Amino acid sequence: MRNRRAVTLATAVTAALALTLTACGQSSEGGSEQDKGSAKGGTIGIAMPTKSSERWIADGKNVVADLESKGYKTKLVYGEDDPDQQVSQIENLITQGVKALIIAAIDNKSLNNVLQQAKDAGIPVISYDRLILGTKNVDYYATFDNEKVGELQAGYLVEKLGLKDGSKKGPFNIELFAGSNDDNNTRYFFGGAMKVLQPYIDKKQLVVKSGQTKLTEVTTLRWDGATAQRRMDDILTKSYKTDEVDAVLSPYDGISIGIISALKSDGYGSKDKPLPVISGQDAEVASVKSIIAGEQSMTVYKDTRELAKVASGMVDAVLNGKKPEVNDTKTYDNGAKVVPAYLLEPVAVDKSNYKKIVVDSGYIKESDLK
Repeated sequence: MRNRRAVTLATAVTAALALTLTACGQSSEGGSEQDKGSAKGGTIGIAMPTKSSERWIADGKNVVADLESKGYKTKLVYGEDDPDQQVSQIENLITQGVKALIIAAIDNKSLNNVLQQAKDAGIPVISYDRLILGTKNVDYYATFDNEKVGELQAGYLVEKLGLKDGSKKGPFNIELFAGSNDDNNTRYFFGGAMKVLQPYIDKKQLVVKSGQTKLTEVTTLRWDGATAQRRMDDILTKSYKTDEVDAVLSPYDGISIGIISALKSDGYGSKDKPLPVISGQDAEVASVKSIIAGEQSMTVYKDTRELAKVASGMVDAVLNGKKPEVNDTKTYDNGAKVVPAYLLEPVAVDKSNYKKIVVDSGYIKESDLK
């Protein structure tokens, strides 16, 4: 601005404001933040965890598109897996006067203070896919049936091992991985999986040679694939000097890719030493390609386009004095209240049905899988 000779005070203020908003995140607005008027013309703040996962990039785009189709403006920010950064971003969104917040938390216990600020400003909060804990200042929760995700993953493993139909008795060696310990979904995914796996573990048809079976022993901070790879390397070195792994419960595609890297480094992936049955979640392109190549066995598909519609529909209802549609008012207790939720159905995907489920639906382009 200092290189311009004549700048009015109004123009300078507008430019400064634009710079501030750009620094905070991506904006779909064409006008001033103050020009909001009715709810329909208002701005909705969207806080997503990270751009390191293609899933969250898609979520952000989908939420923005759906809100804009309803007549809202949007401000989309990514916290890059830094809880402090996400808190700061949400504070900025509140200061900018957004009409509502949609938040996919990085650390589900770090937002209490900033959500009190939202409450004081009269800003409703939708918890997106990850339940925010320990605060009453969460109005609704949009998510998938997270326990069923784990059930689908574990059910696939026992089916492919031949345990489900009794054609095989085992014992089979299995290792367990879970998501980040600061994500409330982790316990639902793992709990659903263990509901299926525990009876076979108790009967010694499934054996966890590492001995790591408690949730606190198997979590993967920030859902990081490299962290999972290091843990799998360690397990193989210490517990599988003579035995082989038959199955791995992996909660997420990025973790699955890390696990597969560790296994391949240990000689898995040949006819003499095939890769174990490996689960996943989110139907990310890299993992669908891995499934087609015969490496990762399955993933759980969650149509985040539908999740975006649910979240934006909740915002639209709340801002227009209506009650959003929910289908669960009992399950999701965040420690301060039971948060009314709408749960979407996840779907198991493998080599036999990936084209029908994720390609024909338009979720992934077939050209992206070449």
